[in-house]
Amino acid sequence: MNSSKRSAPSQFGAIMMAPVNGLMTLVDIPLRALQRLTGITGMAAFFLMPNMLIFGIFVLLPLAINFVYSMSGGTALFLSERSFVGLDQYQRLFQCGSYLDPMSCQEDAFWTAVGNTAWFVLLQVTLMILLALATALILNRDLRARSFWRAVFFFPVLLSPVVVGLIWKWILQRQGLLNFALFELGMEPHNWLTDRTWAFAAAVGVSIWAHMGFYALILLAGLQAIPKDLYEAAEMDGTKPARVLWRITLPLLAPNLLVVVVLALIKAVQVFDEVYVLTGGGPGTSTLYLTQYIYETGFASQLRNPGLAAAASILMGLVLVVLTLIQLGIGRRSEAKGKR
Repeated sequence: MNSSKRSAPSQFGAIMMAPVNGLMTLVDIPLRALQRLTGITGMAAFFLMPNMLIFGIFVLLPLAINFVYSMSGGTALFLSERSFVGLDQYQRLFQCGSYLDPMSCQEDAFWTAVGNTAWFVLLQVTLMILLALATALILNRDLRARSFWRAVFFFPVLLSPVVVGLIWKWILQRQGLLNFALFELGMEPHNWLTDRTWAFAAAVGVSIWAHMGFYALILLAGLQAIPKDLYEAAEMDGTKPARVLWRITLPLLAPNLLVVVVLALIKAVQVFDEVYVLTGGGPGTSTLYLTQYIYETGFASQLRNPGLAAAASILMGLVLVVLTLIQLGIGRRSEAKGKR
């Protein structure tokens, strides 16, 4: 009796799986024939083909079209209505009396955006990595409600960049929450978003607030992968915390730090959404960055120039590739020295 009851569920499961097994058998017949013709290597290419097709359509093809646009002129949108101008768009971007003085350039807005982006990347990436590392070190300790605090720091990453910009604009505008708090404390309100220096600082701070949790999570994962035996041995030897951080934590965390630096650099160069909502590139051009320049030149300006915008985007992409390769080269050299 017991054996018959036990076999009933298995029989029912076999009946339910019969159509699935039949379907898999039908699928298996052409796959086996393809494997005999192409071998294992051909099968790998067959399964990679859908992904490569999607990558080609949505990444490689747009890059090629963008390059063609950068060598065309006019205000028309369709390539059939645009004229071929060769490298004129690139020459126009680099036509300057002095690259340190944007006003001496034909495209002064481009070089202003380049300068602003360079300062933004330098400050934002440096401060964010330091803050993300400090946050990860703190969250890696045995804290009360540690999971709650990890969720709190990661929460801004889940927000849309537009939402982030709107929230902080509501806080920092002339009649915003921050000025209201200052007024209640008897202090003078400040023009946080209409003063050039404070607007730039606000753009950096809001970007750090929005993205730091993601990089802190990457570093936290690296910290948790470090064997605790190393810390216990260092504690038994009476090693100072600063030396433990410099000699144990940072070297073993180097791969995660490299990933964070590369991702943070790419994200910082491409900054657009939250800053565009927060300041719109102002006051003046103090928060005008490369991505906003490309957007306005190609789409938003009345005298739009898609070819010039495409040329600027190609140059930005090349700079990102070069910087990424340099960082990866430095990381590989450091890793090779560590193995020696």
